[in-house]
Amino acid sequence: MLAILGVITILCLLVSVMSKRLSPLVALIALPIVAALIGGFGLQTSTFIIAGIKNVAPVVGMFVFAILYFGVMTDAGMLDPIIDRILRTVGTRPTRIVFGTALLALLVHLDGSGAVTFLVTVPAMLPLYTRLGMDRRILACVAAMAAGVNFLPWTGPVLRSSAALHVPVSQLFQPLIIVQLVGLAFVFACAWGLGLREERRLGLGAGSLGSESTPKRVLGVDDEALRRPRLFLPNLLLTVVVMAVMIAGWIDPVVMFMLGTVVALCVNYPNVDAQRARIDAHAKTALTMASILLAAGVFTGIMQGSGMLKAMAEVAVAGIPAGHGKLIPAVVGFLSMPLSLLFDPDSYYFGVMPVIAEVGRSLGVDPLQVAQASLLGVHTTGFPVSPLTPATFLLVGLCKVELADHQRFTIPFLFAASVLMTFTALLLGVF
Repeated sequence: MLAILGVITILCLLVSVMSKRLSPLVALIALPIVAALIGGFGLQTSTFIIAGIKNVAPVVGMFVFAILYFGVMTDAGMLDPIIDRILRTVGTRPTRIVFGTALLALLVHLDGSGAVTFLVTVPAMLPLYTRLGMDRRILACVAAMAAGVNFLPWTGPVLRSSAALHVPVSQLFQPLIIVQLVGLAFVFACAWGLGLREERRLGLGAGSLGSESTPKRVLGVDDEALRRPRLFLPNLLLTVVVMAVMIAGWIDPVVMFMLGTVVALCVNYPNVDAQRARIDAHAKTALTMASILLAAGVFTGIMQGSGMLKAMAEVAVAGIPAGHGKLIPAVVGFLSMPLSLLFDPDSYYFGVMPVIAEVGRSLGVDPLQVAQASLLGVHTTGFPVSPLTPATFLLVGLCKVELADHQRFTIPFLFAASVLMTFTALLLGVF
């Protein structure tokens, strides 16, 4: 009963969000509550909701203050010299711009954080896309691919897998290095192809894209009034400190972004009215993001607390015939990216994957292979399009595209990357 109810709930969520029949906020809150009431949990549902909200609270705080921080820094013009340098380097060739987007996202994601990757990459590249009239879905897609394929030993999925199965990170990651390199080659090939497509769509041939056609920065009177060019170095230094301390793990990200926002406001806009105006200017984006993240906490809290997630996993693995046990890693690999749409990271790696691994063990399959197959898609290539991960909403919010449009455009590319890496793993004998 719980498994069926869980499947119906998740399918309803995906269909309602992707078809735009319900907003993500409404779907993430209403659907799981209805499912829990149907399942007979009654008032206990509120306990599941509170547990889910507590789990996402630090993430909500981080995103709210991250949006405020980067909003203030953008207003002050910290990104202007960086954007101008990138623009001079890539010119106005969409192929170079899209390729550069992939490279920038790949380098930023070395810290292992998808949220930080999007917070840095999108504000830097979006003005180029806007000036040339390029499709913003491509920006979201390429950033998602670069971050998704670039899973590293210190990223969440790898660490969760290691903790769940009690195996060293090196045993998980080292056999997948070549597999990942193939995936990254696919990412850059797609980026170049998407850039070529934009050149044709915009009618920009190679001969018409010289340096003389580089668009000039044009700021309105209000934007000019907000700029603080003399504070570029202090703002840049503050950003480097905030990011370095956060990446090093010395201080929690939400605390660093809180402190960074306070310092940024005081340094750039010491007047109280000016500070209030800057907060008001970005409050809508921050509030929208916070509400979505809290709604995601409601969904995951109910699905996990009610036992629907565990029930679905047990039913799925119980249907595997004994003679086909060795196919489990391959099946998990091919389905790994779509599984990100069904399970949040903790639910899968700590709830679902151990069950699958245990079933595989009983059928003669090394549990390590199940974990490696999972890493080829479950909240690696899959996290930037999953409605269950906050970074997805951050990405679409920064790119100013609808979630449904982003999913329809990007999912085929991410799924293809996952399938390609799975085939590569099979050919190399990883599993």
